[in-house]
Amino acid sequence: MPLIRSICVFCGASTGADPRYAAAAAVVGERLATLDIQLVFGGGRRGLMGVVADAALAAGGRVVGVIPRGLVDRELAHPAVSELRIVETLHERKAQMEELADGFITLPGGLGTLEELAEVLSWAQLDLHDKPIGLLDVNDYFAPLEAFLDRAVAEGFLAERNRRALLRSEDIDDLLRQFESWTPAIGRFPPPQV
Repeated sequence: MPLIRSICVFCGASTGADPRYAAAAAVVGERLATLDIQLVFGGGRRGLMGVVADAALAAGGRVVGVIPRGLVDRELAHPAVSELRIVETLHERKAQMEELADGFITLPGGLGTLEELAEVLSWAQLDLHDKPIGLLDVNDYFAPLEAFLDRAVAEGFLAERNRRALLRSEDIDDLLRQFESWTPAIGRFPPPQV
């Protein structure tokens, strides 16, 4: 059972069209703070990123933002986080967020959110980390993504064991329970045939 002290949340720099997205982000931030779990996020002040950070801070939580210098220069950095780490590139941002986190939760977002999720899933598939990864599926937002992943399994592009590595729930407490009981796949890559 992994010890979860720090969770990285991937989410949009917009709040989206449905107010349920922002409401869910606020619940996530507050819940992590209540459980004394550090929030790691992309460092932005806008959108769901700002909502989750504000909620965690309001509940007394520790919040670490990791943001590229170009976004800081455009005045997009959250001004009140516990710690703001400024990096040069998006690649450095993801590497630092992965290093700081014991697990990953993805909320609704766009291409950047999808790219962050895909990267940590790919790293897990390659045995570069063994941390839990989950979708907080607000309003079935991720149903098309899950259908795509199921199709990738059916078509032979994704191993079923790697598909199962992506956890999912509509409820943050349920997702955190899944994180607590999660065990990484053993031997994702079988030894080469000699």
